[in-house]
Amino acid sequence: MHRIALTLLLFSSSLFAQTTLQQQVRAIAADAHGKVSASCSLPNSPLNCDLDPHARPPMQSVFKFPLAITTLHLVEQGTLSLDQPVRFLPSDRILPHTHSPLQDKFPQGNVDIPLRELLHLSISESDNVATDIVLRLISGPSIVTSYINSIGVSGFHLEDGEAGLARDLKAQYRNWLEPAAAVQSLRRISDNSPLTPEHTQTLLDWMKNSSSGLDRIKGDLPAGTIVMHKTGTSGTRNGVTFATNDIGLITLPDGRRLAIAVFVTDSSANEDTRDAVIARIAKAAYDQAVRTNP
Repeated sequence: MHRIALTLLLFSSSLFAQTTLQQQVRAIAADAHGKVSASCSLPNSPLNCDLDPHARPPMQSVFKFPLAITTLHLVEQGTLSLDQPVRFLPSDRILPHTHSPLQDKFPQGNVDIPLRELLHLSISESDNVATDIVLRLISGPSIVTSYINSIGVSGFHLEDGEAGLARDLKAQYRNWLEPAAAVQSLRRISDNSPLTPEHTQTLLDWMKNSSSGLDRIKGDLPAGTIVMHKTGTSGTRNGVTFATNDIGLITLPDGRRLAIAVFVTDSSANEDTRDAVIARIAKAAYDQAVRTNP
């Protein structure tokens, strides 16, 4: 009888902790003055930071993560090689300007770049032109959607590349990813990857070395915490920023990986506040995860 009572007490405490975490997330999200959706997952744990986890926020550059997974799969199928040269055509440029270290270095294009470097630039530097070259190479967005769905991740839809997003403000809303699906894709790569161990580690290393979003998921975590993540950011018009996103795997002190996705959509808050909302939600989930026994 005492054992049953203890089990019920532990269950109730765990349920209360998760409810409290969701309340924390909701309170933090209010500071964004927009729509915030989030999800997280820790293996063998009831951890739950869900806030509208099946919303369909615009991904922006978060789509570079599933694009890399798809491309590495095609490499493993023998369709592509990481060492093959891929031509950066003048028509691949996104003008008059976009975030692209590749285009900054070769403003006229007309150079060959190894596929490995294009993927590295896409993930670690969030290079828009490198991303669209890869997207062209694999025959377009539908290939990515089909493959990601085929590995059991639903709630993802890719319709436009970076050039399309640059031309049409509405295009970003056609590229969406449910937070729950983002977490599902992260868990898939972390726990049961469809890729070889070598390619899985390469992708995670690219994400770990990302130069963007240092004040988002990573912002409030203890110094030295390993985070493998991919950000997405839109422009701002009339005081509204359409997308400020980050998804990633946080390595806990005991080696477990917490998967988390936070999307801030149509926000009137400034950049520091939007980033801080993501950082605070990630820290709240991290703190609860650390207190959760394996």
